[in-house]
Amino acid sequence: MFAVTRLRATGEDAEALAAAVAPLLAALGARPGFVGGELGRSPDDPALWALVTRWDGVGSYRRALGAAEVKITGAPVWVHAVDEPGVYLPHEDIAFGTRDA
Repeated sequence: MFAVTRLRATGEDAEALAAAVAPLLAALGARPGFVGGELGRSPDDPALWALVTRWDGVGSYRRALGAAEVKITGAPVWVHAVDEPGVYLPHEDIAFGTRDA
């Protein structure tokens, strides 16, 4: 599965956000089930960023977010988060026609 966290930051806040992502990715990388992650910036809206992480499952992702080190290193990043759903299952893992899909 993958998670997309959209973030809004400009100017000095954007510089601080970009600098804070490396320690967060390192903390996430130490958690079981982490596959990878990256930060990107929208060419159409320079204030809009996206942090994309990949996991071996939803449980690994949720457990990682509960880890103290992740909460601490993530705070300077997540303060910029846009409030919206951000966890996605690959299309091939979705059973269409069921109540959960």
